Amino acid sequence: MYRTAPLGKRPRWWTELPLIAVVYGLYTAGRLLVRGDVQSAVDHGLGILDLEKTFRIDFEHPLNRLFTSHPAIGIPADFAYAALHYLLTPALLVWLFRRRPDHYRRMRTWLMISTLIGLIGFTLLPTCPPRLLDDAQGFVDTMHQYSAYGWWGRDASAPRGLGGLTNQYAAMPSLHVGWALWCGVALWRHGRATWTKVAGVAYPLAIALVVMGTANHYFLDAVAGVAVMGAGFLLSRPAVRLADRIRTRFAGAAPAETAGTPAIVSGGCETAAGTALVRTSSPGSPAGAGRPGAPERLREADASDQIPRQPARGEAGDSRTDGAATAAR
Repeated sequence: MYRTAPLGKRPRWWTELPLIAVVYGLYTAGRLLVRGDVQSAVDHGLGILDLEKTFRIDFEHPLNRLFTSHPAIGIPADFAYAALHYLLTPALLVWLFRRRPDHYRRMRTWLMISTLIGLIGFTLLPTCPPRLLDDAQGFVDTMHQYSAYGWWGRDASAPRGLGGLTNQYAAMPSLHVGWALWCGVALWRHGRATWTKVAGVAYPLAIALVVMGTANHYFLDAVAGVAVMGAGFLLSRPAVRLADRIRTRFAGAAPAETAGTPAIVSGGCETAAGTALVRTSSPGSPAGAGRPGAPERLREADASDQIPRQPARGEAGDSRTDGAATAAR
């Protein structure tokens, strides 16, 4: 993964924070605004489940039975689902920003693009998660079963009473799995200790098991989350290059506007074209009687001032040439 330090500078936190806040705000608002029709979401969920049964990849059922029958597995899994998605991802962003600034922009851009692609999936394919399907499908909502141990209620990982602020039908693709994959790549590629390599492999695999065991996602949701991250990764390089091109163009626009404008130098002060500055004595001092070290003031010249004409560069050259010729004669 190549380095992407922007124009030879470290990224600045006062530009990164608003950018990340805007993208995450758009993502959150989009999830809430595109809830979709409940019946359509249920139909999509049943369709995914039927497709998995056809190919015998419906791993959600055995995992869900394991998590519901063993609290020692189900309770930590619920905590992992409710917390790590929102804690580890920003923590790794900060770590990359501080410790791996050469790689930060590419990784940040990859995460943002993938998140926006996931929002498109939520919009086009609202999907009911397994835990909200009819009881006849055989799924148990572990978040509800173990809610006494955590801060969440029946409304997924939202704190009690705030379920209305979540979109429970934003299951396809699974960005829990997608973001976990991003975290795994960050740990594997940019961590230097052995444990970071191990965590980089274990974390996304564990989250994939958690989202299915808690009945929050189907196996195909997890597959779609990986695909979304793959698409975001492919788009991140041209996106960074485009951003650099735009930055370079705007950075070079200001000097280009004044490159052909001559400057007038008056009394050691460089001024804009058409403006000259003249020295004046301090108030109350007679003209020309300035004390040594007394401050002088500058003002713009007007029609009453007599400013000696400065010979142009070509004229000065001609006078020197004429003087040399006279001396030779």
